[in-house]
Parts: sequence; structure tokens; C-alpha cells
Amino acid sequence: MNIAVTPKEKLFETAARLFYQHGYRATGVDTIAAESGIGKMTLYRHYPSKDELIVAFLKQSDADFWSYFEQATQDAPTPREKLLAFFVALQDYVTSPACYGCPFINAASEYPQVDHPGHQVALAHKQSVRARFNQLAEQARAAQPQALANALLLLMDGAYMAARMYGASPDNPALGVAETARQIIDAHFVGV
Repeated sequence: MNIAVTPKEKLFETAARLFYQHGYRATGVDTIAAESGIGKMTLYRHYPSKDELIVAFLKQSDADFWSYFEQATQDAPTPREKLLAFFVALQDYVTSPACYGCPFINAASEYPQVDHPGHQVALAHKQSVRARFNQLAEQARAAQPQALANALLLLMDGAYMAARMYGASPDNPALGVAETARQIIDAHFVGV
């Protein structure tokens, strides 16, 4: 059964792909309209500004991330194993041709002004990820849960940046991110 895609959905899908692959500033509304085959007037009717389209993309990316996180960790029986399971899944993603880095890091980089709506959504996402890492570290009884959460957030973001820079190359340092995560996690349980 074919389900018809609405103009708003087509615009969103096109913008999401272009934002993720090429960046927010490099993707203009003219390009989105041309690639989607939908006029700019229709685009502005659904998304009155490019910033609103960016925010919609980032909010969907946040929902997608958490769905991915839950799927990657659902079979891990302990909080400690959930942390590692996430990094095993992350390694698969950041070393695949489908990964163009992190849409949230990209937004914060392209819009460094803290009051920019895209920057605010990106910051909120990263704060939520760090809080979830901290929650799992506390549940696992890590020696320093906040320090572990911070280290894992930095490792995750480094893997996303490696994906953006190296792509699916065999030289991508993110090929070892799961093992690095295991070493960091294990270090926080020595003597615990």
C-alpha cells in the first residue's frame, strides 16, 4: 500500500537530509524548495522561518536518538552493560556511510549564539544525554558517576566528529569507540 506523503512531510524530509549532509547555513530555503519540488510559499506556510525548520529537524533528531538509544540498550541486563551496549551500537553507526556526524554539534557549531533556537535545542539534547549517562552510572554504582557521564559524553561527541571528518574510511578513529568506552567504564569501577 502506498501512503501519500504530504507537502509538509516532503519539505521536512528534504530539509532534514540536506541539513544533515550539508549543514544548516549551506542549505538555503531555495535549495529545499527546489529539491523537494515544493514552492517556497508552501514551505513558508508550514515553516514560517528557516529557524523553525531547523528546530523541527533537531526535535525529530532528538526523538530519533532516544528511540535508537532505547533500542540499542533494551537487551542489556544491567545499567553498566546498557552504557557499553550504546557505544557498541554507536560504533556501528559512526563508521557507516549513513553517518554525517551529530546534528546537534553541527547546530551548535553553526549557530554559536546561545540564544539561537537551534543552539538551545542542541544544548538541551546534550544535557539530556549527559543526565541519562549519569543516571545509568549512578544505578551501576560507579565511583564517580558524573565524571563517568562527562567522559562518555565527550567520547560520544568525539566519535560523531570523527564520523564527520573521516566518514566510513578504515582510518576512522571511531572504529575503536566501543573498546574505548569499555576501558573508560571499567576504570570507574576499579575498587568499587
